Amino acid sequence: MSHNHHMNSSMMPATHPPEHHHSMAGPGHGHGSDMMMMAMTFQFTYENVPLLFSGLTINTPGEMAGAFVAVFFLAMFYEGLKIARECLLRKSQVSIRYNSMPVPGPNGTILMETHKTVGQQMLSLSHLLQTVLHIIQVVVSYFLMLIFMTYNGYLCIAVAAGAGMGYFFFSWKKAVVVDITEHCH
Repeated sequence: MSHNHHMNSSMMPATHPPEHHHSMAGPGHGHGSDMMMMAMTFQFTYENVPLLFSGLTINTPGEMAGAFVAVFFLAMFYEGLKIARECLLRKSQVSIRYNSMPVPGPNGTILMETHKTVGQQMLSLSHLLQTVLHIIQVVVSYFLMLIFMTYNGYLCIAVAAGAGMGYFFFSWKKAVVVDITEHCH
């Protein structure tokens, strides 16, 4: 089956600029004549940059600066949300059991191995809160992915820098060895 009728702007002849490209698809192909071509390489521009929704388009340097700041804080929020969920999970652990069992050691000795078992109730307010926060975290993560997929260099830097700054501010406790008696503050 020939797919020669599917041409993108990079395959158009040099005498035919991409902005004058008309849809070559016939009926039933699902392509509309107002289809926007997405950039597949990184570019640093502030004109005609779509941001998540069709009515939200960046067209000025001020709008790009505002979008940069908003995306930066959204990425920071995402990192903070991840840590907050971990903290809430530690607080909501209902029962902690320690099970010891003998295991064979070197030279015929017997060692005691201890396992920590944590329980949580499914029908609890803490689990419901965790579920809602998980949904928010998933939605924010997809928003950040879609923003990065605009291939706009400024917005990609905002996502990466915001995530890095969020990790710096919120995850510094994660690197510390956690004592089992320590509580999340």
